[in-house]
Amino acid sequence: MEIHFASRKVQKLCNSEKEMRAKLGTRNAERLKRRLAQLKAAVTLEDIPRVPPTRCHELGQDRKGQLAVDLVHPKRLIFKPDHTPIPTKEDGGLDWSQVTAILIVEVVDYH
Repeated sequence: MEIHFASRKVQKLCNSEKEMRAKLGTRNAERLKRRLAQLKAAVTLEDIPRVPPTRCHELGQDRKGQLAVDLVHPKRLIFKPDHTPIPTKEDGGLDWSQVTAILIVEVVDYH
C-alpha cells in the first residue's frame, strides 16, 4: 500500500525510531513500527486484520471518513484513504478492497 503523511511532523514521527520512542514510549514505538510495516506490505486495506491485535476499523462522528489501527491502549494510528474520489460500495460504505493508498493523519488517544 502507498503511504503518505498529513504533515511533516507525522512523517518524522513515523520514520524515526528515535522520535517514536521519545514521543510514544518503547511499547507504542514497537507497535507503531509493526502497524506501519503491515500497512506497507498490504496490497489493499482489505488485507489489514479487523480483529485484535491490529483491529483496523472505521471511525464515526467527528472522525467519519477516518480509520484507525490499535497501538497500545488507548493510542491509535489514524489514517484515511488517499484517493479522489474515495472508493465506495453501492451502499455508500468504504470499499476496503479498492483502497491502495492512505494518508496518515496522527497518532492519538481520541477517547
